[in-house]
Amino acid sequence: CTVITRRDSEDAVVMSLDYYNSLMETVYLLKSPKNAAHLLKSIEQYREGDTQEKPLLDE
Repeated sequence: CTVITRRDSEDAVVMSLDYYNSLMETVYLLKSPKNAAHLLKSIEQYREGDTQEKPLLDE
């Protein structure tokens, strides 16, 4: 990201589209308090090693 500082207007940020899309997806996923709590609990379980490997389903 690059911050553009302007004297007579608000500052601006320039970033890649991929980075912007990643930020927007994160905002969307965390917008719902229930979904945010579920995701944070899942991350905590992963960090504690409380995970199970499951096979992927064939389509």
